[in-house]
Amino acid sequence: MRIERDCIGEMFVPDNVLYGIHSLRAKHNFPITNEKVDPAIIQSYLQIKKAAALANEQAGTLDKEKSALIMAACNQLLFSNDYSAFIVPAIQGGAGTSTNMNVNEVVAQLAMQLSAQGGKEPLVIKPNDDVNQSQSTNDTYPTAGKMAMLKRLAPLTSAVSSLVDALTDKAAEYSSAIKVGRTQLQDAVPTTFGRTFTAYASMFKRDLSRLKHAQKVLSQVNLGGTAIGTGINATAEYESAIIPILNKYSHLSLHQAADLVDATQNSDAFTTISSAMKSLAADLSKFSNDLRLLSSGPQAGLNELELPKKAAGSSIMPGKVNPIIPEVVNQVAFEAIGNDVTVTMAAESGQLELNAFEPIMFKSILTSEQHLTKAIETLVENCVSGIKVNAAYCRKEVEHSSIAATVLSPLLGYEKTTTLIKEALATQQSVKALVKQKQLLPDSLVDSLFTPEVLTNVRRVKKEKSAAGSNLN
Repeated sequence: MRIERDCIGEMFVPDNVLYGIHSLRAKHNFPITNEKVDPAIIQSYLQIKKAAALANEQAGTLDKEKSALIMAACNQLLFSNDYSAFIVPAIQGGAGTSTNMNVNEVVAQLAMQLSAQGGKEPLVIKPNDDVNQSQSTNDTYPTAGKMAMLKRLAPLTSAVSSLVDALTDKAAEYSSAIKVGRTQLQDAVPTTFGRTFTAYASMFKRDLSRLKHAQKVLSQVNLGGTAIGTGINATAEYESAIIPILNKYSHLSLHQAADLVDATQNSDAFTTISSAMKSLAADLSKFSNDLRLLSSGPQAGLNELELPKKAAGSSIMPGKVNPIIPEVVNQVAFEAIGNDVTVTMAAESGQLELNAFEPIMFKSILTSEQHLTKAIETLVENCVSGIKVNAAYCRKEVEHSSIAATVLSPLLGYEKTTTLIKEALATQQSVKALVKQKQLLPDSLVDSLFTPEVLTNVRRVKKEKSAAGSNLN
């Protein structure tokens, strides 16, 4: 055991661990969850520490040997992908200070171990003075969080793009498959599955645009602002060098915010990405609801779509198959919407020069990014790509639906058409047959009016109306 000291007192720390007293205190202080700080944040933090060491060396404030050891320690942790020394819980007080100190302690301890290789006397490398030089939790923690979000955003936008492509393919495949359109779950006017799938694709394209806007917002970071954005304890050389070096190591396109004080104290960047994901979640849930409705039955439901069969649906009802993929997407959507409420409340609760609630924001946002990505991937692979439209059944439903008589309104008027629909329903006849029986319009015109092409685009009846005007009652 080794004894470590901080401003509160002393603690025994095991000799064989890289973390120190601050990390250990955090583990004891925040027994909220066993979930540790997200690995994407740790990875980003290590890239920041590596970049800061080089920037401080170039500024002449950090010894070249210490800088090399700090960077070597960061590289070893990054390349090994072993983050077991990062023990701080994801939900924590202190605005992320415990996470920052966990990283500082681990990097410093590992750097000292590296300095002692070959039997040399270990070089003293301090977590605060060396690893954390020119930095504060208040600029490194939000920067690491934004970096992690940007890294998770790339797979999410890719997944949404794949969903748009899959829906576009379905629109082309079923461009002429006619169906009954519905408003408020009641029969409305005919449409096609081509238009339906195209509308879904358009919806998710807007989600993609919102996510790309959020990407730009997250790229503005406050690194270099230190405690409250004024840059105290950081040299001008460091401040100008840190972002370009960090971009080289992280392969991101970060920009230093124009107003570092604003970027330090205000959290609207996080509500922007969270809100974009909330909109995406709402759209995914609506889409999943529609899939479940349209595939319901198959005998006592709408039965217009056939979803890929992925699992037996019941332990007691033989042959029952449930829409499990849309169901899991629904649940992920519920979670993301709830996470957005958490982010909103945390952003609103910030006070004065700093928001202390970034840890819960980061946990919520990163979870939503990861879960939404996985949900969309399984939605595309295990559901949308294999959807089949029961085209013959849908066409039959349109042909026997009295609501198709809407095409008659421009010719016969709303009241007369309403009367025809009521009679058709009462006598179990089709409106088309009834119009012919009553000789209200020429048979050829009736036949053309009730074609799928006209039923799905009422504007096409205008020419027919002009030609048949003398026959109208």
